[in-house]
Amino acid sequence: MELREIEIFLTLAEELHFGRTAERLRLTQGRVSQAIKKQERLIGAALFERTSRKVALTEIGRQLYADLKPVQSSIDVGLERAKLAARGKTRVLRMGLSPFNLADLRTRFDAFTQRHPDVDVRFSHVEFGDGFGPLRRNEIDIALLWLPIREADLTVGPVLFTEPMVLAMSSGHRLAGRESVSLEDLGDEVVAGGITPDYWREAIVPARTPGGRLIEVGPVVDKWADMLPILSNGEAVSPIHAHAVRYASRPDLVYVPIHDAPSAQWAPIWRTAAESDLILDFSRIVRDMGTLAL
Repeated sequence: MELREIEIFLTLAEELHFGRTAERLRLTQGRVSQAIKKQERLIGAALFERTSRKVALTEIGRQLYADLKPVQSSIDVGLERAKLAARGKTRVLRMGLSPFNLADLRTRFDAFTQRHPDVDVRFSHVEFGDGFGPLRRNEIDIALLWLPIREADLTVGPVLFTEPMVLAMSSGHRLAGRESVSLEDLGDEVVAGGITPDYWREAIVPARTPGGRLIEVGPVVDKWADMLPILSNGEAVSPIHAHAVRYASRPDLVYVPIHDAPSAQWAPIWRTAAESDLILDFSRIVRDMGTLAL
């Protein structure tokens, strides 16, 4: 069995869906089906039960997955170590950023890499609809998220930066020409939803206005890219962080300051059980260099 065919089997065993497997591996569904049939002929038994409604591992399929997954993981680790060594690196620190203003924060990351020239710092984006998931799935080591974070398994580091809040809306919205708006104005609007848990969402979108009016939550989205058309066509508005004014400027959107919203605070967060010397040293750099006010 070739490495690519092993990868196809393991991915299908995790996804249990031919379409998602093909998309994840950038193959056609026919190629995935062909590879699985070839493996089943080689082994002499079915690895998956297929019906019109679902795909499930057989007993033999489950055994094969348990045997092959550690092998793939070892291969991946070996290849990764070789790639790092070729670039003069020996370790990796994976940073997941929910904000998209990396340029504003570059001094902190540069200070870390100067102190740890052997560490490869890798960046990825964390969507607001799954803010804690990448940490818990061990996809990243540190997430940069807005506060408060009250999760028993996560540790909150020192505040890296603060910034105001703005109201994002269609350029044709009735509030678009204002110099600023109030949280009370949200009582007359439909606000985009999708952030969980509730306490984390309410740091951005309170459940009620200062005067006690209920704020209506409308379309539910979990990705910034999915929110843009909803804002643009006037389906909803959304309080968001002010760095979007500089980094997400669009002719069809307007960002108006919310003059009575508290400033947002952003901090590095990590899974307590996965704490490491690199994570703690990055946290110390953030603390020692002080909080940025953007």
